[in-house]
Amino acid sequence: MSASMLEQDPHKLREERENVLEVAIGREVRAFRHQAGMTVADLSKRTGLSIGMLSKIENGNISPSLSTLQSLSHALSVPLTMFFRRFEDVHEAVHTKSGEGVEIDRRGTRSGHQYKLLGHIGQNASGVQVEPYLITLTSESDVFPTFQHEGIETIYMLEGIVDYRHGRNVYRLEPGDTLFFDADAPHGPAEMHQLPARYLSIIAYPQGKQV
Repeated sequence: MSASMLEQDPHKLREERENVLEVAIGREVRAFRHQAGMTVADLSKRTGLSIGMLSKIENGNISPSLSTLQSLSHALSVPLTMFFRRFEDVHEAVHTKSGEGVEIDRRGTRSGHQYKLLGHIGQNASGVQVEPYLITLTSESDVFPTFQHEGIETIYMLEGIVDYRHGRNVYRLEPGDTLFFDADAPHGPAEMHQLPARYLSIIAYPQGKQV
């Protein structure tokens, strides 16, 4: 994968202006307009605001008056307070000390597969749910080549050697290897060559879905 394929710089700091109220409001107006399936021209007709004015609002270049926000609220059929919902969001972080993850039984888990949930954040502004697990396989572990669920999964191998099946393909995973895949396809450990095996499994899926 070349650097040119990446659309974002993960280390880039957001510009300070992105934290101001006008930008927060503009993003919400645009999001609700898209959700309603409206063009800027459609919203202009419903509110009586010019296309140029709406463009400035959505880009955070102007501070809309209360009456303007009320017009937008009626046109988009959302409470006026929704335009401010992300301005002062509480952004969560979960710090899990070594050995303190929560051991759980996930749906589809087979015998001998130890799943340790490393952290969990509920509803958040991204619209994406992420579940990080530390998975341990031992000599007592079963294999399951037909595990399926919603979302995208990333596996990072820490210890041991496992043949991991995804769809019709099988990948030899050794320490330091990564497997990134569509979790809707059947997947799971197919053959274990060196045990114990441990790997990180990070599953991302839309909020409201369950894996």
